[in-house]
Amino acid sequence: MRGIFGLLFIAALAVVAALLMGDNPATVTLFWPPWRVDVSFNLVVIALVVGFVVVYGALRGVALLRELPRRASRWRALQQERATVGLLLQAWGYQLGGRFVRAQNAAREAMARLRSTDRDALPYTDAMWVLAHLTAAESAHQLSQREQRDAWLAAAIDPTRSRGAPEAREGALLRAAEWALDARDAEAAARWLAELPQGAARRIQAVRLRLRLAQLRRDNRAALDMARLLAKHRAFSAEAVRTVLRGLWTEALRDVRDEEGLEAVWRNQQGDERRDPARALALLAHAQRMRGQGQLAPEGPLPRAVDEAIRVAWAGYDTLSASERLRAVGLVEPWLPRLDAAWLPRLEEAQRRLPADVGLQYLAGQAYRARGLWGKAQTLLQQVAPRLDESELRRRCWCALAELAEERGDEAAARDAWKRAAQG
Repeated sequence: MRGIFGLLFIAALAVVAALLMGDNPATVTLFWPPWRVDVSFNLVVIALVVGFVVVYGALRGVALLRELPRRASRWRALQQERATVGLLLQAWGYQLGGRFVRAQNAAREAMARLRSTDRDALPYTDAMWVLAHLTAAESAHQLSQREQRDAWLAAAIDPTRSRGAPEAREGALLRAAEWALDARDAEAAARWLAELPQGAARRIQAVRLRLRLAQLRRDNRAALDMARLLAKHRAFSAEAVRTVLRGLWTEALRDVRDEEGLEAVWRNQQGDERRDPARALALLAHAQRMRGQGQLAPEGPLPRAVDEAIRVAWAGYDTLSASERLRAVGLVEPWLPRLDAAWLPRLEEAQRRLPADVGLQYLAGQAYRARGLWGKAQTLLQQVAPRLDESELRRRCWCALAELAEERGDEAAARDAWKRAAQG
């Protein structure tokens, strides 16, 4: 299409020239005393056009001659850049293929070329400098050459050489932090992460490294915050998020040694986490261990975290499996004497709604016993004792029946119940 328009333009110029010069008798007279020169107008026009073309060509030729040194310099810089990039690609290829010694050699050649080249001559000198040293450091890390790795890493993140490639420098800092975490050096990892700019510190890779650092330091609260941030950025699948958060929360729970810590860990949950029956059961199990070790008062008001955990476990009771229901019953039962009076009607209603649930029947019987309703307690416990599959609950049930028999003064029934409790 452009060729057609060019031909039309040339044709239009030819037509204009023919109309102007085809039958033009005009002359141009030049006076140069004492001479007079008459020249055809057509010849003057042709001379002007030819003169313009000659002068323009001469000027362009001079400009090209003056440009030759700079073009030669650009050509040499381009060749140098191509050779350096080729060496870097070769080093990366060797490294990915596990040929770390060859990767180091290729990276060294790239470094030598960069040292002998003016920084202003190549557009990406700083980036190539950082990447060459980082590639060599990565290979040295794989070869367990720690001193050489640290030397190349220090050269890669040198502010004077990496100021033109901030992204590459941030990558080197992240890689250094990852190496430190692999070596379980928490202080070094924290130092490398602290050098990251504010924007880079919020990236997914940086948050992942901070999560690993928090886990290494056993700072479970910080680890939970990092995991929630990763979940917000959808760095994990939904199932992985639940698993990771629950694991970190369980680790934080294991470090609790007093009631205030138990309350803080429970309050640290967010959203649906505080409605998870599995977490509620984990807290109740830990609270029971703390109670056995004397870290929680055996009497008095029920700790708020324990009370809320019991409510959550009770609300999600229908969603639990048969074994989880028996576990929930076993964890709630020790707290029955300290629950408020409103719990007894709830247990009765649930027991009537699910009459075949042996766990609820056992729990209702223990609740009656805790409130002095021994007749109702004995009836329910006697019915449920032979049906309990969980050995610990069965033992507790026979112990409760033995104590009730002693309260009635029935020594024979008490001895039989104690015997059954000992047999498990």
